[in-house]
Amino acid sequence: MHYSPHDLSVLAHLDFCYLTTSGRVSGKPHTIEIWFALHNHTVYLLAGNHASDWVKNARRTPTVSLAIGDATFVGTARIVDQEAEDALARRLILAKYQPGYGEDLSDWGRTALPVAVDLHVS
Repeated sequence: MHYSPHDLSVLAHLDFCYLTTSGRVSGKPHTIEIWFALHNHTVYLLAGNHASDWVKNARRTPTVSLAIGDATFVGTARIVDQEAEDALARRLILAKYQPGYGEDLSDWGRTALPVAVDLHVS
């Protein structure tokens, strides 16, 4: 199914997305299931840290694939390094997942590494 930038919001409520990166050594695809928040045509993710394999892969080859529900996108991954966007990414993800989660996510939300995937949509 094709989603325009205007109707991507129908996917925002889903619990997980599937991020596929290219292995930095093998070149083979590596897919992870991960929490996400969608804002306009950017998907925000929180990584444990810079040492996460998927983060290393995305830094080496920023073009990634992202599946949300029945939609698959190509995008460009980047570490969020602007203060305002960093705060936005953390706020969006915590607002989405904290209400139904049994434990306090505030430490994770404060210390995790925000990564953005800018979707290539037309």
